[in-house]
Amino acid sequence: MRLLVVEDDPTISHFLVKGLREDQHLVDLAEDGAAAEAQALAGDYDAILLDVMLPAQDGFAVCRRLRAQGVDTPILMVTARDTVSDRVHGLDTGADDYLVKPFAFGEVVARLRALTRRGRTRSLSAVLTAGALSLDQEAHQVHVAGVPVPLTATEYRLLEYLMRRAGTIVSRDQLAEHVWGGDYDPCSNLADVYVGYLRRKLAGSAAADQIRTIRGLGYMLARGDT
Repeated sequence: MRLLVVEDDPTISHFLVKGLREDQHLVDLAEDGAAAEAQALAGDYDAILLDVMLPAQDGFAVCRRLRAQGVDTPILMVTARDTVSDRVHGLDTGADDYLVKPFAFGEVVARLRALTRRGRTRSLSAVLTAGALSLDQEAHQVHVAGVPVPLTATEYRLLEYLMRRAGTIVSRDQLAEHVWGGDYDPCSNLADVYVGYLRRKLAGSAAADQIRTIRGLGYMLARGDT
């Protein structure tokens, strides 16, 4: 997942960003309400982890403003406020879920995963499938017809993104944003290189021809049902 973490406490933000990146997610950090709004509007995120107590404008205001501007990214609101009225207020401003501090990291990941599943029509479980391909988002494992395929972290993120959008064309810019984030040079051919790596690892298997080049537009992972 490509995630935006909004948290002004450096101890908590370091804990969250480090843990999520180790869990193979691409993570951006915003430390105040204004930065959170700007980044959420500019980036294509799979989910936003939004603290309530923020400088300048609080998380409730950020959530309300994002929804008013048409941002429908799933939002997990995080706060030390644990009253029913606070939870209701958070949900009423447009949050999709509400988590009270202190929390366990595993619960954060599970809730984020659940939110992104709700926002997708094809992937209603932790395991994505497309033809002979299967990808377990919890175990970070890929199989073709039951045979494991060892992938690097970058190859895994690339295949996960393609599988979550199976049957649709994905541009090189979209791949760059979701797989490499701000570390990607738009003039490079890194996306093409890694697609090549994936194809070589799938060569000779039942999924050998599923990653297709759409000339002038990008790539598409065939669902395997056509």
